Amino acid sequence: MRRRASISLLAAGHACVDVYQGAVAALVPYFVSERAYGYAVASGIVLAASLLSSVAQPVFGALTDRWAMPWLLPVSTVTSGVGIALSGLGGSYGLTLVFVAVSGIGVAAYHPESARVARLASGGSHTAMSWFSLGGNVGFALAPLLVAVSVGHGSLRWTPVLVLPALAGAALCVPVLRMLAREEAAKPAAGTSAAPGTDDLASFLRLSLAVVLRSVVFTGLSTFIALYAQQRVPHVPGGAPAGTLALFLLFLGGAVGSLLGGALASRYDRVRVSAGAYLVTVAAVAGVVCVPGPVMFLFVALTSAGLYVPFSLQVTLGQDYLPSRIGTASGVTLGLTVSIGGLASPLLGRLADATSLRTALTPLIALPLLSCLLLRTLPEPAAPQRTVRPGR
Repeated sequence: MRRRASISLLAAGHACVDVYQGAVAALVPYFVSERAYGYAVASGIVLAASLLSSVAQPVFGALTDRWAMPWLLPVSTVTSGVGIALSGLGGSYGLTLVFVAVSGIGVAAYHPESARVARLASGGSHTAMSWFSLGGNVGFALAPLLVAVSVGHGSLRWTPVLVLPALAGAALCVPVLRMLAREEAAKPAAGTSAAPGTDDLASFLRLSLAVVLRSVVFTGLSTFIALYAQQRVPHVPGGAPAGTLALFLLFLGGAVGSLLGGALASRYDRVRVSAGAYLVTVAAVAGVVCVPGPVMFLFVALTSAGLYVPFSLQVTLGQDYLPSRIGTASGVTLGLTVSIGGLASPLLGRLADATSLRTALTPLIALPLLSCLLLRTLPEPAAPQRTVRPGR
């Protein structure tokens, strides 16, 4: 029960943080309409959130390998919220980029340490880690709704309201950190611990490349799916509801995918499950890009589920490939490779400005296939062995 309560609180806190990753994409249509930004300029906002985050996450991961820093969870959560809360104030594009970048740094600081804490609280359970990942998916899914409620009926000057999830998330993680601190203090000087094992850097690098390709697909769709849905489902009054629905489904489908991934990994190995999910995703992305009308929403949901089945599995795979550097592995698989996807958004934006959104999104169809092929070259890591830890 204690483990279940800890994972539930951590998952809720994860949701509060990932609201701000989803909020960046959800705010793009409002920046376009209120400030007349083009596709490339608007996608630069997503880049700002991703660029510093992509550099900072492995740094924070390396730091957590050396020192436990549980205080990062509440501090980074608040930082993430403050950046987004300030992003809509004023009309300066430069200041908007700065505030969004601050939020990205907060997200970067949160994920490596939260993954380490979640692994401790879960006891290494794939199912428990999938619930932790589910929290992030729920945060993504709620982001367009929260942005629509906060900003949709007013203007970007209402973005300060979006700091509220951060305050809630910071409060939620405190009981878990206190409980883990008490458990650590109560441990005897001698006991059992997981043997570090041997790092498999080659497999970890191939896994990381697969996650990068997945990230390009997800970030590209999350940046432009709202605008694309407004074009492809024009009969929805006003167009805006179509964009909000598409973005909501893109994020919500990840919740289903995360839980499905954890359940399948309990019966089959993580590598096979992840590779199969990417193969299914190829057809789903093709449906998003090519099928017009309301059926498009079904393919959006399938794409999201397919991209998120491997998500938590790839985090634990990375940790098992680098057992001596779990923080670094978490920072890369949960952060760096995900953030790198944002680097592709301006390129897609420029291509969309020069041609069309459909043309810009078409190359995304092939990327899940490449991830599938990379996953098929990976071994399934053996479960870590338990060894006696001598007293100090």
